[in-house]
Amino acid sequence: MNNEKITKLIEKVQAAQSQFATFSQGQVDKIFTAVAIAANKARIELAIDAVNETNMGVIEDKIIKNHYAAEYIHQKYLHTQTVGVVNENLGLGFQTVYEPVGVIGAIIPTTNPTATVIFKIMLALKTRNGIIISPHPGAKNCTIKTAKILLAAAVKAGAPNNIIGWIDDAKVEDTIALMQEANLILATGGPGMVKSAYSSGKPAIGVGAGNCPAIISSLADLDMATSSIIQSNMFDNGVVCATENSVIVLDSVYDQVCQYFTAKNGYIVTKKEDLDKIRAVMFKKDNYGILNAALVGKSPLQIAEVAGITIPHQTKLILCEANKTTHDEPLAHEKLSTYVALYRAKDFNSAIKMASDLLLMGPGHTASLWTDEIRGKQEIAKFRDELNAGRLLVNMPASLGAVGDMFNFYLAPSFTLGCGSWGGNSTSENIQPKHLLNTKVLALRRENMEWIRLPEKIYHKFGCLPFALEDLKNWQAKKVFIVTDPVINKLYSHKITTVLENLKINYDIFDSVEPNPTFATTKRGAAAMAISQPDVVIAIGGGSAMDAAKIILLLHQDPNLNFENLAMTFNDIRKRIVKFPIINNQVKLVCIPTTAGTGSEVTPFSVITDEKTHIKYPLADYALTPNIAIIDPELTLTLPKQATNAPALDALTHLFEAYVSVLATTYTDPYCLQGIKTIFDFLPDAYHHGSDDIAARCAIADAATQAGMAFANAFLGLVHSMSHKIGGKFNVIHGCANAILLPYVIRYNSAVILDGGKQTYFSQYKVANALERYATIARNCEVKGKTPSELVDNLIIKIQNLVKNVEMPLSFKEYFAQYNLKVSEDEFLAAVDPMAQDAFDDQCTPANPRIPLIKDIKAIYLDAYYGKPVKSLQSKND
Repeated sequence: MNNEKITKLIEKVQAAQSQFATFSQGQVDKIFTAVAIAANKARIELAIDAVNETNMGVIEDKIIKNHYAAEYIHQKYLHTQTVGVVNENLGLGFQTVYEPVGVIGAIIPTTNPTATVIFKIMLALKTRNGIIISPHPGAKNCTIKTAKILLAAAVKAGAPNNIIGWIDDAKVEDTIALMQEANLILATGGPGMVKSAYSSGKPAIGVGAGNCPAIISSLADLDMATSSIIQSNMFDNGVVCATENSVIVLDSVYDQVCQYFTAKNGYIVTKKEDLDKIRAVMFKKDNYGILNAALVGKSPLQIAEVAGITIPHQTKLILCEANKTTHDEPLAHEKLSTYVALYRAKDFNSAIKMASDLLLMGPGHTASLWTDEIRGKQEIAKFRDELNAGRLLVNMPASLGAVGDMFNFYLAPSFTLGCGSWGGNSTSENIQPKHLLNTKVLALRRENMEWIRLPEKIYHKFGCLPFALEDLKNWQAKKVFIVTDPVINKLYSHKITTVLENLKINYDIFDSVEPNPTFATTKRGAAAMAISQPDVVIAIGGGSAMDAAKIILLLHQDPNLNFENLAMTFNDIRKRIVKFPIINNQVKLVCIPTTAGTGSEVTPFSVITDEKTHIKYPLADYALTPNIAIIDPELTLTLPKQATNAPALDALTHLFEAYVSVLATTYTDPYCLQGIKTIFDFLPDAYHHGSDDIAARCAIADAATQAGMAFANAFLGLVHSMSHKIGGKFNVIHGCANAILLPYVIRYNSAVILDGGKQTYFSQYKVANALERYATIARNCEVKGKTPSELVDNLIIKIQNLVKNVEMPLSFKEYFAQYNLKVSEDEFLAAVDPMAQDAFDDQCTPANPRIPLIKDIKAIYLDAYYGKPVKSLQSKND
């Protein structure tokens, strides 16, 4: 809509506001105070002008409202910061800054023309906004006079000349144009005007119609309730939108309430013909629902005269007996005057239902309850929970209680009361400065908090087992529950039980753990543990025994765990959707590995298989971290070759992936670099001469635990994601799968820039540095190369040479042949797509330094299946 008058007005106020936006808080507050003083000085003349022009309300009460708008708003917000940086935290790296919204289009009602102008102008000036007033035609003179007085005071205090504007002789099209061109609309008025504001296409804060129902409980102070409701409706003859419009009285006190009202000059209309006369004049004859202005803000005698009924001369409030609370009952609607509907409710539940019905004609605004604050706690709770009103008032006159800072000092003082989504408004709060401010947040990059979580103690030395177990004396343990598998039970359990017997500690043994522990096994273990009632759980064996022990302990404390939910993937272990139960630390967990590879003795991880679906559930939570880990390489001396090479290469993969993980820290890096070099140096001897070479066995055991310490905190990456899936599909030994995939994934991660790949999103991972990180590993392992790319190419060769040295295959096709697994090429190719998709969704993928595309994972699987040469990283740029 092209409206030159409004456009020019907007331009003037915008120019002033642009200047005003540069003012300091001190300058703003000086103007804010000057305007409050001016408004307060003019409160009487403005009240007289308002009543004379609108023929609504009471002069004395409008004086109070003008006074309130000036004094209370000033007192409440003088020291409220509305300029500049309002909040900051250097550690978290943020600043919150307040900025004005621009020019506010303020729609003013005829019922409260001067107080509303004072209120809106003071809020606008406090927030460095310009404001344009659109008066109601029936109150334009007093409205504009108020704006002129406040503008003069603001300019005298230093404000720009045109910071306050108004529309002379405002027509409907002018108001619509203002709403379309202002930066924000602050609308107070009838439902049509508010709806128009929300339909303007500009941000709007509008307030819906009030229709406050007041419930009087049998527990109420009836004297105070009736006095307050009369007092509230007499205030400015009921034109405050929060004023009680209906009174709902419980049957048990209905007659008493009526006696109180009558004694206080309330007049109860009971005759049907008189009630119908009032109904007939409530609304415009041609528009049901639009109030008849002849009744709005009028005294009871004036209402009686218009309706043609007779009431006592001293009547203060008319109460019209009613039964229906539906839309077709005129008395159920908002009245804005000195008459109310009076309802009888058989009990409190019925009263709540009536109030809910009445709020359909004034949704979201205000409701009130009169009851005893102590004995009526249940009534207050029901009132709070079941009524859709933004202001739920207890034991206070609604007209003054709802506007805040008078009968309750938490409610913000305001003449614009939001009704929320119930009333089609943008907010249900009392409007205050924060609603007229834009909030800017300056966010500085901050790294995610880093952490290191390890067992309380890690014992590591050849022959340390019996000495480490003496810690059980310090725990005052009386019963131990040993979790293991049948083979380890026969070979090594006596090394534990002998110590326990010497310490006079009883024990039970659960040796039913299989290579891939299942839910059924852990449930049986938990049942056995419930009978045993130990102080300590000791897990001895490979990763399976330790994984099972962790879950047995978890199930012992919470038998109804949902493993599918606990296995839900997460990006940050601290923000996961499903939280693990907190393990009662009174039952300690001791883990003793007999192989060197998984690192489960120091990690918060466990893998459990559903025996029915064969789905593996990788569980991760620091609740699963053991209390003590005992690394005694003597237990690994008799390991056969096939139990040495694959676990050690699993550990090597742990170390590589933890070092380049986006969660790697300066605490985990040393473990990785030391552990990788150790495995390169000692694995061949441990594999070929393990039963005789104690030094090699000790080195590999230490490196495997160091790997666990690293990836327990830095997590893993794409190698493990892919290994999990191919291992589950084709029963590929986990360490073998890792050894085959590791060279291809190193090349993939290193080529993130070379290939144009995507760097993983994580706050502390600042640049794509996987190539440089792998090159650091190469240098630490004395690999030769002039450039990072050459170093990593040669590192990959070194890894594949190590794999061949310990007699493991370099491709999956070779693996299937070597281990006599009948997996055809077609069968593998048919499985590649679902494996690639599942690998992308694996728990290990988020910590990988390069975000893998599913098609890229598929390509790696295919290259690793056929054993294709790993592509060189050396480019023209080297």
